[in-house]
Amino acid sequence: MSKHILRETLAVRRPIEVSANNLKDQVVAINRVTKVVKGGKNLSFSALVVVGDQHGHAGFGMGKAREVPMAIRKAIEQAKKNLIRLNLKGTSIPHQVMGFYGSGQVLLKPAPEGTGIIAGGPVRAVMEVAGIKNVLTKSIGTSNPHNVVKATFDALLRLKDIGQVAEMRGKSPDDFTRPPAGKGGEKAAEGKAAEGKS
Repeated sequence: MSKHILRETLAVRRPIEVSANNLKDQVVAINRVTKVVKGGKNLSFSALVVVGDQHGHAGFGMGKAREVPMAIRKAIEQAKKNLIRLNLKGTSIPHQVMGFYGSGQVLLKPAPEGTGIIAGGPVRAVMEVAGIKNVLTKSIGTSNPHNVVKATFDALLRLKDIGQVAEMRGKSPDDFTRPPAGKGGEKAAEGKAAEGKS
C-alpha cells in the first residue's frame, strides 16, 4: 500500500464507539528535533504513540511540541481520531498477511493459543493495544519506528474475515467451514454404508 493510499484510508473518520476509559496508549518513539532559524535553533520533541482498546480497535498518531508531555498528549489525541476496526479471529489473526510502507515490510502470521506475541519494538506495541495475544511477526527492511508502525497498520487493514471472502467469491460462509470431500470422506461414507447393510 502506497503512502497516499494509507493516508487516505486513515483520513476517513469512522464512527467507532470506543469508551475513552478502555483505551490504552503506548509511546513507541520520542525524537528530539531542531529547527534552524535566524536567531539560532528551536528545540522541540516529536512523539509516536499507538492507542487501542485491546478488543480489535487500534490507531496511531504523531505529535510535536516544545515539551515531551505535550507532544505525547497531541499524539494520543490524533491516534484516537485514527482508530480503525480490525478483523481478528479470537486472540489471533485470521490469515497470514504482509504490510508495506516505504522501505518497511511487516509479516504477520496467525499462531495457536499460548504462543504469545512474537514481535519486537513497534510491532509489539501495536499488537498489545489491538488485543492480539497470539501472533508471529517479522519486520523486514527499515527499522524506522514510523515506517514499521505504518507497515503494521497496512497489514492489519488487509485482514479479511470469512464473510468478506465469501462475498467476494460469491459463496456462502458455510462453504468455507465444511470439511473437504476427499478420500477420507469417501471411505467414511463407504464404511457407514457397509454397516447399514450388515
